[in-house]
Amino acid sequence: MKTIFSGIQPSGTLTLGNYLGAMKHFVDMQDENNCYFCIVDQHAITVPQDRLELRKNIKSLAALYLAVGIDPNKSTLFIQSEVPAHAQLGWMMQCVSYIGELERMTQFKDKSDGKEGVSSALLTYPPLMASDILLYKTDIVPVGEDQKQHLELTRNLAERFNSKYNDIFTIPEVRIPKVGARIMSLAEPTKKMSKSSENQKSFISMLDDEKQIMKKVKSAVTDSDNEVRYDKENKPGVSNLLSIYSLCSGESIEAIEEKYAGKGYGDFKEGVAHAVINTLKPIQERYNELIDSEELDEILDQGADKANRAAQKMLVKAERAMGLGRKRR
Repeated sequence: MKTIFSGIQPSGTLTLGNYLGAMKHFVDMQDENNCYFCIVDQHAITVPQDRLELRKNIKSLAALYLAVGIDPNKSTLFIQSEVPAHAQLGWMMQCVSYIGELERMTQFKDKSDGKEGVSSALLTYPPLMASDILLYKTDIVPVGEDQKQHLELTRNLAERFNSKYNDIFTIPEVRIPKVGARIMSLAEPTKKMSKSSENQKSFISMLDDEKQIMKKVKSAVTDSDNEVRYDKENKPGVSNLLSIYSLCSGESIEAIEEKYAGKGYGDFKEGVAHAVINTLKPIQERYNELIDSEELDEILDQGADKANRAAQKMLVKAERAMGLGRKRR
């Protein structure tokens, strides 16, 4: 049995892209693996957050994890800040990191470019991400293409620590889903769908209602030739909608192309919207049952207890390896 770790920031409601690219796959993974699903709220504060909004987003994300099918009897669902070992090992990982390698991180360069008063945490959060993963003897980390660089750094830090101090950390494998890994923006189909986009029409939130979904899909950028055909290079907008339709409905892209041959984009977009609505409706119903329930808090309490037990064991090993604290009998 492999150990899998995944963390998502509670910064805004997750998108359809997050679901199809990641969360949908998590449900299957938990049947044959030891899975840790972490709400990485300490990563979220690398940029300013409204405290009440952040707390709301943390619970909302937890409810979404459960609503898509994460089973607390099979997996460990918890909030990062409720497991102090993450920040403690994060500091130790900073101490084996080099400024140069942190400055080369693409996300740091993108988020700090041209800005004044950039938080130092934007530079140093990759070692915290490394600690998130290494605390649980993680074998596999499923991530999107945009996080691959950070995972390579995690591997480097683990190997550096093992070589310099003691061979205690498992070197995690990076796994990028082959299908649905990158659902693109509805407004700019050459860019990844993002919950942080200022253009609300560019993404479908997992909590959007039927009218919002229909409106956003109908306004999605396509092209002028009115032919439903998968061609990622020349027809990125149509290809993105075909991917969404296929992943939501279970139909092959070829079957969808055949279904809408000669029918134009109007009918096609309506079909895409219905496929999305049918996918999200049961998730939204379960989410609404959970969001203000005692059940949600009980599951998060249990997850924090379980994660703390596992994380503390690894933290003690790392502290001993580095010579921190007292040697006790």
